[in-house]
Amino acid sequence: MDKKKKFDVKDLDLYYGDFQALKKINIDIYENEVTAFIGPSGCGKSTFLRCLNRMNDLIDSVRIEGTLNFDGKNIYEKDTDVIQLRTKVGMVFQKPNPFPMSIYDNIAYGPKCQGLKDKKKLDKIVHDSLVGAALWDEVSDRLGKSALGLSGGQQQRLCIARTIAMQPEVILMDEPTSALDPIATSKIEDLMEELKKDYTIIIVTHSMQQAARISDRTAFFLMGEIIEYNETNTIFMNPEDKRTEDYITGRFG
Repeated sequence: MDKKKKFDVKDLDLYYGDFQALKKINIDIYENEVTAFIGPSGCGKSTFLRCLNRMNDLIDSVRIEGTLNFDGKNIYEKDTDVIQLRTKVGMVFQKPNPFPMSIYDNIAYGPKCQGLKDKKKLDKIVHDSLVGAALWDEVSDRLGKSALGLSGGQQQRLCIARTIAMQPEVILMDEPTSALDPIATSKIEDLMEELKKDYTIIIVTHSMQQAARISDRTAFFLMGEIIEYNETNTIFMNPEDKRTEDYITGRFG
């Protein structure tokens, strides 16, 4: 059975003022897979990730050309509802950023902002989101306590739960484990494997081992271009481009 394309991107260029940060990006990203973006610092992988939910709109000097289709519709058309797009395409950042409020309120905040007031429904969303982020067992007895009292790894899973609460279709993760210890990292990696059953996951990572462990497909970025994109096993075991091979064998980057 053919996998459904979640994003298809054609000839995407991105400029910061006069500087071209992304050059002719062409990529198809498939539903219910983990897709990893790898490459040295400053290669454009995080910039491209932020194109997928129009986070770059928040930077004044940005100009984007080309087509970026999400479920077949170009998200850069003028009539796109950006708030709805960011609900469907959620984001988890490098550094855990829980709100300075209780664990419960962190999860309920988004649904409440959308007008949900029913306590029973909110309770269910909080429960289901924390279960989905593999955090419920650790925090179920202290939902009223501050989220800032959690460990770094728990805070990051809370941020994932907060994203799940909005019922997205895609979860973007920008180096979600770079600030975490190996045990917390391993929990998030296990979680991604579970999450892809229900969501499409796109992750930027500096760790090639992480990309090799968790992703179905990998794109290698270099100086604003995608040098190679393929199934992860092929990228790591049998890359077509010498530059990909040099990067993954540690010759640069």
